[in-house]
Amino acid sequence: MDEIKLYPIGVVSSPIKEVSLKAGRTGLERTEDRQQSYKNHHKIKETVCKLVIAEEWQELLDGIEDFSHALVLYWPHLLNPGRRKLRKVHPLGRKDMPLTGIFATRSPARPNPILVSVVRILERKDNVLKVIGLEAVDGSPIIDIKPHVVAYDTKEQPKVAPWMEQIQREFGV
Repeated sequence: MDEIKLYPIGVVSSPIKEVSLKAGRTGLERTEDRQQSYKNHHKIKETVCKLVIAEEWQELLDGIEDFSHALVLYWPHLLNPGRRKLRKVHPLGRKDMPLTGIFATRSPARPNPILVSVVRILERKDNVLKVIGLEAVDGSPIIDIKPHVVAYDTKEQPKVAPWMEQIQREFGV
């Protein structure tokens, strides 16, 4: 296969300064206890971040303010590159969850650690997009931004794994 090169189009300015989950040698490790994780999850849904787009790409934002939500693709820059070889993890580092293949999780520890979040757009000012609900750590490189379109991005009654249903219940999602 040919090599693929990605270039950041901007950077996330976020009040989140540390990761809550890191990739260890044998799997995911939590950097906080479960109760703190639940509290932080609810804070993230209300966290306001700025997507600072490089000025050379500013015009690519034209029209984004006509959408209420966007998909933000970003790179977990604090992930140790050596941890991208994990094959299976316990979701959220929880040993009470089944050992699961990386592609069946939202883990940042993956061969190509491209993360995605759906965010609500609050405002756009020049090359800065203010959003709410982004789980990215401050300084995360932004790879792409796409408008969220229900017809393309939302499917009726998606099936999720039982362990994910449990996590969603616990997080109040």
